[in-house]
Amino acid sequence: MKRFLETAGVLLVLFGVSGVIRELTDGWFRLMGLTRYLTESVAFMEGREVFVNIVIAALGVVLVVMSTRVPKSP
Repeated sequence: MKRFLETAGVLLVLFGVSGVIRELTDGWFRLMGLTRYLTESVAFMEGREVFVNIVIAALGVVLVVMSTRVPKSP
């Protein structure tokens, strides 16, 4: 479980940071926009793409920190 949380957290941080870079460069890095599908298909997230990507990265950091508190499974 610990390894799963670490992996999911790192992926969320990577997706969030790449989404922020993509939005700040106005879509110049098209391959980095993995969260673009989420921000474009959910109506209330339109216009808030940078904020949503920052929240995704922050959730990833929270998962990584929480994974340190989970006991290692045998």
